[in-house]
Amino acid sequence: MIDKVKELWPELDWIKDDNLRDATAETWKLALSLSKLEADDLNEIPFTLLVKDCPVTFMEHKRAVVHISLDAAKKMQEFFGDNLPLDLDIVVSGAILADVGKLLEYDKVDGKATVSDFGRYVRHPFSGVGLAMQCNVPDSVCHIIAAHAGEGDMVKRSTEAYIVHHADFMTFLPFKNL
Repeated sequence: MIDKVKELWPELDWIKDDNLRDATAETWKLALSLSKLEADDLNEIPFTLLVKDCPVTFMEHKRAVVHISLDAAKKMQEFFGDNLPLDLDIVVSGAILADVGKLLEYDKVDGKATVSDFGRYVRHPFSGVGLAMQCNVPDSVCHIIAAHAGEGDMVKRSTEAYIVHHADFMTFLPFKNL
């Protein structure tokens, strides 16, 4: 299964810290083992069920979030330097893991993505943190998972969490206008 995770996420190689890279991959492996979805489904199902006939797949959206998050973090480092410290590994890991809980929130019925029974009660930021904690993902990344969606509006976000949050929403909200 770890090969499937690496196939889905070539961006794992961007994480320099071996332990963080492994914990990030293990979280995806755990999520896939518990999910009603197969890894290949992620290249077919829409990234959100909140947009009717969403034309973008889960993996297209997720990989865009990771790339945009890293690019934004690098630009912030370039312009702000030590005045705004941030950790690129934490940004990348957080962006890769932000929606990992959707693997438990989604089901596939008659070839279509739907909300699972579990997903009716527990949104992906909560299940994502639970999965990540089981795989020893550091608190700083769990914070990003927890704070990337609307639930994060109730907490003080880290710089890395702001980056992932905005990358996620800038690649989601425009589709609500289609």
